[in-house]
Amino acid sequence: MADPNNTRGAPPREVHIEKKKANWLAWILLGLGVLAALLALSRCNRHEEVAVAPTPTATSTTATPPVALKHVVLPGGTTVDLQPQTLNYDLQAFLASAAAAPRTFTFDKLNFDTASSTIRADDQPTLSALSQILAAYPKAVVRLVGYADARGSDVANVKLGTDRAAAVAKALTATGIDTKRIITASGGDANPVASNATAGGQFQNRRTELVVTSK
Repeated sequence: MADPNNTRGAPPREVHIEKKKANWLAWILLGLGVLAALLALSRCNRHEEVAVAPTPTATSTTATPPVALKHVVLPGGTTVDLQPQTLNYDLQAFLASAAAAPRTFTFDKLNFDTASSTIRADDQPTLSALSQILAAYPKAVVRLVGYADARGSDVANVKLGTDRAAAVAKALTATGIDTKRIITASGGDANPVASNATAGGQFQNRRTELVVTSK
């Protein structure tokens, strides 16, 4: 008869319990190993993303070349070198066309110093080319309008505009252009082409405009 208190059966029961504990421990260790591997891989990927430098964007250093002068043959055979997108170039094209007058042109290079109506040396070539164009189209009649910036009084600015238009007219008639073909007027500080709040804008507003009234 088996003794219920017999300890001979204890070892198998103890061995069975130890194997079960060992299996759970193995699974736990395996899970920790996988987790460690995933964390290491994650760190590796983050490191690679930081280490890769962005590809620099290529920038163009090519400067815009200046517009070349064009050799224009005027009526009568006179030739003049003119730069496109300037008053003289556009004026010549207009006078040579069938387009009707009036047409207003703003000088790209005929501005004045503060409180002055003296034509600057830098602007003499513009007037020289303009004289050649007007001489080639003797039927053209023009009105020169002088302007001032907004810093002076209305009376002073009107006078400055008048003096500046007269100075341009005098320079043209000195080359042989008939005085009857040139009318002068003043715009004072009206119709500014730039802001009067800056020195650069004020300089642009001290200008002269040319209006072809007939051709």
